[in-house]
Amino acid sequence: MVKRLVEKVLSSRRVYDGHVINLRVDTVLLPDSKQTTREIVEHPGAVAIVPKLGDEDIVLVRQFRKAVGKYLLEVPAGTVEENETPRACAHRELLEETGYRAKKLTRLASFYLAPGYSTELLHVYLASSLIHVTRKPEADEFIETVIVPFDKALHWIQTGEICDAKSISALLLTSRRKK
Repeated sequence: MVKRLVEKVLSSRRVYDGHVINLRVDTVLLPDSKQTTREIVEHPGAVAIVPKLGDEDIVLVRQFRKAVGKYLLEVPAGTVEENETPRACAHRELLEETGYRAKKLTRLASFYLAPGYSTELLHVYLASSLIHVTRKPEADEFIETVIVPFDKALHWIQTGEICDAKSISALLLTSRRKK
């Protein structure tokens, strides 16, 4: 990293502490010695899982997303809890949202969702050798599982049926792995 391009934090003010996210506003010194503010969403990180059923099918979830005001079709995902590894979170979220346990969990990638304003690091996994058990949703989750051929899910990215960044990225990473 070129040291001269780093922004120096002059002050930081906590604006909001929430259940999942926190918000702070940093005053920073820019490389040209000017000052500005940065609004930062602090997030503990998350996982996204592509559950593979056999050779062709995957398990997706459909749920209402209040922030966008509509139902979305997504890969299972969730927030990493305190003192939890991303791998353990992936196993927990897969069970909670789909009712499946994975005998095999393969890490595909990790990336920042929106580094311009958020600290959230997303870890993507491929889950295979699935065993169906009882689904264990959280009290505030109302989720429908949808089993579809993988190629159909890829088509739904093109048509806009699947339209969230984590699901698109996870499915495309899986597609690349299949080749």
